[in-house]
Amino acid sequence: MPSSTTVETSPSADASSLSHGLKQRHLSMIALGGVIGAGLFVGSGAGIAAAGPSIVIAYTVSGLLVMLVMRMLGEMSAAYPSSGSFSAHAERAFGPWAGFTAGWAFWVVLCTAVGLEGIGAAKIVTGWLPGTPEWAWVALFMVVFCASNLAAVKNFGEFEFWFAALKVGAITLFLLLGVLAIVGVLPGTGSPGASNLSDFLPHGSQGLVIGLLASLFAYGGLETVTIAAAESEDPVKGVASAVRTAMWRIALFYIGSMAVIVTLVPWDNPEVVEKGPYVATLDHLGIPGAGQLMNVVVLVALLSAMNANIYGASRIAYSLVERGQGPKALGKVSAGVPRAAVLASSVFGFVCVVLSYWRPHDVFLWLLNMIGAVILVVWFSIGASQLRLRRRMEREAPEKLVVRMWAFPVLTWVALACMAAITVLMWRQPDTRVQLYSTGGMTLFLAAVGYAWQRKRSRV
Repeated sequence: MPSSTTVETSPSADASSLSHGLKQRHLSMIALGGVIGAGLFVGSGAGIAAAGPSIVIAYTVSGLLVMLVMRMLGEMSAAYPSSGSFSAHAERAFGPWAGFTAGWAFWVVLCTAVGLEGIGAAKIVTGWLPGTPEWAWVALFMVVFCASNLAAVKNFGEFEFWFAALKVGAITLFLLLGVLAIVGVLPGTGSPGASNLSDFLPHGSQGLVIGLLASLFAYGGLETVTIAAAESEDPVKGVASAVRTAMWRIALFYIGSMAVIVTLVPWDNPEVVEKGPYVATLDHLGIPGAGQLMNVVVLVALLSAMNANIYGASRIAYSLVERGQGPKALGKVSAGVPRAAVLASSVFGFVCVVLSYWRPHDVFLWLLNMIGAVILVVWFSIGASQLRLRRRMEREAPEKLVVRMWAFPVLTWVALACMAAITVLMWRQPDTRVQLYSTGGMTLFLAAVGYAWQRKRSRV
């Protein structure tokens, strides 16, 4: 492909234009806290209602796939750190059209997610302060995080460091209390034993499939750490460390907490969906004020995701422009920050202010359906790129293989086959089929535009 050489040199140019204000402690905590998102705190309730106790199996299966995806991404990102992350790797592997498609698709999903998280956070605050307008809270959150991202990148790092520290502390305390309750040594509670686990598959295999799909998309956002690494003091070390610890983080925070919840609370308790599984569990244990405290943590998780997604979207857009795949105005950097890209990436969040005023009851579902399956496009991109680039790196630059994919190429093919199976499962479910169609249409459109752009540039 004509741009192969350009892509090989772009990460260095990219990194020299952006600042290196993220310290190793920032990157470590972003990696640790980034795995604890709103999807886990809020979205897991619907998965538990569908799958019952078998949600633990669902999170284990999807977690194993995510570990493979992160390992593949880590291999490429440690070799070629770039704020373009998987988009830059796709371009290096298949040409500009592939980087264009993966990059702009992810940009759309991040920008939309900013609005979704703003609406979710506003709903929590209006529950505490009834009568206050939801749209006003969305606007306030957008102003705060847009401003923080317009400032030096270390501001983003500090926000995420403390947000992540709170989330990690809260979920660690939750797991500790949960284990104490399960073994029957938590004061004021008795051990439920295995009584809540007897109906392991309440809705059969169909419920397990729904739980699997719900769990899968709770893992979205893990890619941000490889984007942030390009602006850290030591990108290679940061990516390698984050990827190598991904396994225990996923096992502890996701699978461990699901096991605690379904052991302590009956899966069909309506509060699991209404309040969220973590709040419902703490209320079930009768710990005074713990449920409301967990609501504060959920709010922090949503605000953290808003902050991280504005950051990630702006860096993806900047990287695309640097590689000649977007409007040049978005590539302007001031004081080490791509401020035009930050503003452009915040626009949809501000549009959601209007949407939450105009259609407060159904805007959340509409936005979710629009972006629901984009994560699969990203993961397919990562798998296909790693499959192609690994052999090239072994020939041309074996010293760059600081992180290696396990059992290559067998596990890469296993991951791609799992993604294909998940696509089929989404198509078979009426609730997720519309997400698949929306994402498929957008991806084909972007691929066509990217290919046309590539052809036009090759003739210049």
